[in-house]
Amino acid sequence: MEKAVNSYETLYIVNPTIAEDDLKNTVEKFNALIAENGTVAEVNEWGKRRLAYPINDIPEGYYVLVNFTSDPSFPAELERRYNIDENIMRGIVIRLETKKAKS
Repeated sequence: MEKAVNSYETLYIVNPTIAEDDLKNTVEKFNALIAENGTVAEVNEWGKRRLAYPINDIPEGYYVLVNFTSDPSFPAELERRYNIDENIMRGIVIRLETKKAKS
């Protein structure tokens, strides 16, 4: 039976007011979570950028963009974890295309 594998892109914004070590640990934690549950194609750390509007009175955020492939159930779990982590200001996962992989 063939297993469905989809390509995704996720962008998450980390709170830049936390300690630098905590910021790096948060980025590493989410990148590792994505790598454990899928295959990471590319990681782009855009760094600190100004937000279009302040979130919780914070005008800037640390942006990270990750392209990956995984099974269809993982993005919902990833978004759930974004909402739980207090260091993540915003996060979104977008499906790019659908592929079929043989298992």
